[in-house]
Amino acid sequence: MKSTKRGTIEVNSISDNQAMKEVSEGKVEKLAILFERHHIPLYNFFLRLTANRSSSEDLVQEVFFRILKYRQTFQAQSKFTIWMYQIARNTHIDHLRKRKEEVPLEEQWDEAASQELSPAEKMELSQDIVLLRKALARLPVKKREVLILSRFQNLKYTEIAELFGWHTGTVKANVHRATKELSKIYFELSGGMVS
Repeated sequence: MKSTKRGTIEVNSISDNQAMKEVSEGKVEKLAILFERHHIPLYNFFLRLTANRSSSEDLVQEVFFRILKYRQTFQAQSKFTIWMYQIARNTHIDHLRKRKEEVPLEEQWDEAASQELSPAEKMELSQDIVLLRKALARLPVKKREVLILSRFQNLKYTEIAELFGWHTGTVKANVHRATKELSKIYFELSGGMVS
């Protein structure tokens, strides 16, 4: 809650859609409510996609810049988070295009771990987590996005279906295939045999 001399304003009393509707009507200060609610989940989404903290922070800022820039395109009948993640996906695609020649995605995990973790943090990371991250990095972008959105961002299959323009059954099948492929890559990286 936020206190002012005129009274108390509850940030939680306004829905995402209502806040975005007000932003699109010119009350851009309402974007702060949306930023407060969604910047951490967006950061985590990008961190799982890029394995780079600095890039993830920049991408979150870019998403909110684009939300402000394209506020007139928001349609109140659709869910704000779906619209936001569509902007996030487009932002990530643009980021990949710019970085295409810089660092292969798989190597970003090694780069992120070596540059951003203290020696104590490196000791705490288990081999399984490192292997899982490397396996995730080897998945094609769309499969990675589907897994991250469903497993880590907790979007419902119906929301992911709307975001991708798929049927719910297609989302379920893609999550299943991505999980199976992730498992196979993980076992190959760990030296295990996969049948």
